[in-house]
Amino acid sequence: MVTPVVLVLAVLVFYPLVQGVYLSLTNANEMNSARTIGANRIEATYEFVGLDNYFAVLSGEEGAFYPRLLWTLVWTVTCVVLHYSLGLGLALLLNRALRGRSAYRMLLILPWAVPPFVAAFAWRLILNSEGGVLNSILNAFGFGSVDWLGDPLAAKISVIMVNVWLGVPFMMVALLGGLQTVPKELYEAAEMDGASPWQRFRAVTLPGLRPVSGTVILLGTIWTFNQFPVIAMLTGGGPGGATNILVTEAYERAFQGIRDYAGAATYGAIIASMLVVFAFCYRQWLDRQASEVPS
Repeated sequence: MVTPVVLVLAVLVFYPLVQGVYLSLTNANEMNSARTIGANRIEATYEFVGLDNYFAVLSGEEGAFYPRLLWTLVWTVTCVVLHYSLGLGLALLLNRALRGRSAYRMLLILPWAVPPFVAAFAWRLILNSEGGVLNSILNAFGFGSVDWLGDPLAAKISVIMVNVWLGVPFMMVALLGGLQTVPKELYEAAEMDGASPWQRFRAVTLPGLRPVSGTVILLGTIWTFNQFPVIAMLTGGGPGGATNILVTEAYERAFQGIRDYAGAATYGAIIASMLVVFAFCYRQWLDRQASEVPS
């Protein structure tokens, strides 16, 4: 019964993964890979170079990895913190008996339903330095226009803002589901004991959300670390590569200029390794936290 699943995983996951790791151990690029020009078939001439690509990247010789890694970490941490805090705040609001709650839920979930590439192009219009909606609002209040997509700092703020807009609904829905599983009796008992709202939040809400929080933070971190569409379609990694994260840097190496397939595969293998190590350490930490909670 598991054979179809294994076959699908083998074709869609394991084979590309193995092929990518193999390419990272070669010097494959556009000039020495197999290709067809007209009726002529040119065979591949790239060679096995072992770990040379990894040494070049991790030693800093290649030059772009550590600046991209630093920005990727800042981008991921900032987005996930904002995703979780804003999502939790909205979930707490919608968990109350609120008039029109269903309508608010639909409106707040809407960004999640919009395809990322559609959202990115819409936000390009909003953030356009000439006639963009956001600059028009700033001008109406007497502020000067901002080159949201042309200035490095403003571009970083812009991609974070758009990604937060896209990611908050997922956190909100997941945490709202978690809130509805917390027994109301616990809140009633805490209130009878004289606990303040903040104490009830700390002692009842957060522990009750721990299983959901652990999962959504892990998923949010992996998705944000590899969030290609927002950056590629909003800024193209610019200006001057300022908003390039590791995954968009790998894409540029593979598909722009003289295509460096080995370099892109090396980036991909390093990204996958970092996420696997993070996921393992994070789950271990969650398990230790759970074991320390008194039963």
